[in-house]
Amino acid sequence: MAQEDPEPVRRPRGWAIVEAAREDLELLAVGELEDRIEALEAEIARTRAQIDRKRAGRAAADAFFKSS
Repeated sequence: MAQEDPEPVRRPRGWAIVEAAREDLELLAVGELEDRIEALEAEIARTRAQIDRKRAGRAAADAFFKSS
C-alpha cells in the first residue's frame, strides 16, 4: 500500500510576522539588524499600499451604490 503524502501544515494568516517577532535579536549583527529593519519597512509600505487600494475600492463601491 502506497503511503500518502502528509497534509501540508496550515499556518494561520500573519504567522510569519509572529515568528519574526519571536526571533532572538541578540544573535544578529548590526548589519543583519539594519537589513531586518529595511525589510520590515518595505513590508509596512506594501501593507499600507494594500490598505489604500482596499479603501479606494470601498469608496468606489460606496459612491456607485449611493448614486443609484
